Amino acid sequence: MKKLLFLTLISLSSLAQNIVATVNGKVEGYIKENLRIFKGIPFAAPPIGEFRWKAPQPVKNWTGVKKCNSFSASPIQNKPAPFYCWSEEFIAKPEPLSEDCLYLNVWTTSKSTKEKQPVMVWIYGGGLSSGSANCDIYDGEEMAKKGVVFVSVNYRVGVLGFMAHPELTKESGYHASGNYGFLDQIAALKWVQKNIAAFGGDPSNVTILGQSAGAFSVNALIASPLAKGLFHKAIPQSGGLLSRMLSQNLTEAEKQGVKFMELAKANSIADLRKISADEMQRLSNDRNAGRFGVTYDNYVLPSDILAYFKAGKHNQVPIMTGWVTGDGGLMGNSNISLENYLKEVREKYADKAETFLSIFPATNDDEAKAMKAKQGLINFAGLPSHLLATLTNKPAYLYQFSHVPPDKPDFPNYGAFHTSEVPYALHTLHLWNRPWQQFDKDLENTMSSYWVNFAKTGNPNGAGLPEWKAYDKSSGNIMSLGDKIENQKGMFKKEFDFLEANIGGE
Repeated sequence: MKKLLFLTLISLSSLAQNIVATVNGKVEGYIKENLRIFKGIPFAAPPIGEFRWKAPQPVKNWTGVKKCNSFSASPIQNKPAPFYCWSEEFIAKPEPLSEDCLYLNVWTTSKSTKEKQPVMVWIYGGGLSSGSANCDIYDGEEMAKKGVVFVSVNYRVGVLGFMAHPELTKESGYHASGNYGFLDQIAALKWVQKNIAAFGGDPSNVTILGQSAGAFSVNALIASPLAKGLFHKAIPQSGGLLSRMLSQNLTEAEKQGVKFMELAKANSIADLRKISADEMQRLSNDRNAGRFGVTYDNYVLPSDILAYFKAGKHNQVPIMTGWVTGDGGLMGNSNISLENYLKEVREKYADKAETFLSIFPATNDDEAKAMKAKQGLINFAGLPSHLLATLTNKPAYLYQFSHVPPDKPDFPNYGAFHTSEVPYALHTLHLWNRPWQQFDKDLENTMSSYWVNFAKTGNPNGAGLPEWKAYDKSSGNIMSLGDKIENQKGMFKKEFDFLEANIGGE
């Protein structure tokens, strides 16, 4: 009898630990080892019907206890499937997909609201057209075990997340449209400020981090006046906005929205809101639909982001940022002849072409291809990282990841490919099917410790770790995370100096 009573008390105690009162109502997660895990907590109302293409609306309060023990639907996108170097571990679950997708997930070892652990908020990649918090490699268990509250969030993508249109601008109340996915992320950060203390997190110590489109998102949040005070450190991985790539102004974005409406044979936004989400996605795949993404709308984002950063108006927080050597492969075809390479450079840089060619030299076709790939890497991720670090008045730390994961049987070797650093940084190698070697596990422990240390203190360094020196323009210290872990002084310094001075031509 006593034993049964004892077990009952333990059971009730576990249940109490696993029910948390948020501002909207109570949520119940589940316990795994010493972790409390909550999946599928709503942070905004479903963006459906009249709420399609609107800023996220408040969650309606609920009574009773909402079970939050499984991931929500992912945002509407093409059916996720592995491709190229990205095996299933890197891809959103194929089902379910839904407009009703604005949910987040929490992993915590905290047993008390008094613990105030640092908070890490993960924002996924996917080109702002795909992705989900439910990807295997984004699991938060191991990071939480290192003493942080780990949060991952969903946001709208593609045409439903980023389409602008004059009619939407007029109805918005803030004279802008598009960027709804970024507004979702801001809503999630507001949820964190209101609720994370109940999960043992510290709302005054929040780090945002993300990779690829997630890094573009982190850059957008650093830039956005709407995100002021919602986070305190930032880790953008492989991507950024400051080289002014992959974006457009509001007028350009609205024209694209008008074109899409014509493609959909609709006469108004009201008509478009009546079309099913699946049909909207199908229409957006038409080659004439264009690409929906970052819009400099002078509301979520300043109209001239580089000038905004140069004036120091952005959200000034410590930065840890970098890239993977395979990132350059995203920037189009680098298969170019020497003749065409030289012609392209001289047309673009005119009287500065010879200086450019002294920095990016080529004397044959192979060298031209190599220089083209190097430029792709630097323009996509290297230069934005450099600019972000040097235009921020807080400490900044830069890295380059070059380690090639071990070969997988019957799978091509893609080198250190875009996204390959994420499982090392988030300590999720065990969820990626590869024949891991001891060095991989050591690198994973080192990198995830750097990431957690930075979230805790704004400095990645800690006991037993190779020293990571801060970045500044004069020294150009960059941490090499490769087959050796070491600081490299002046990596890409000549390249950065030239491109920064001539960024108007980029």
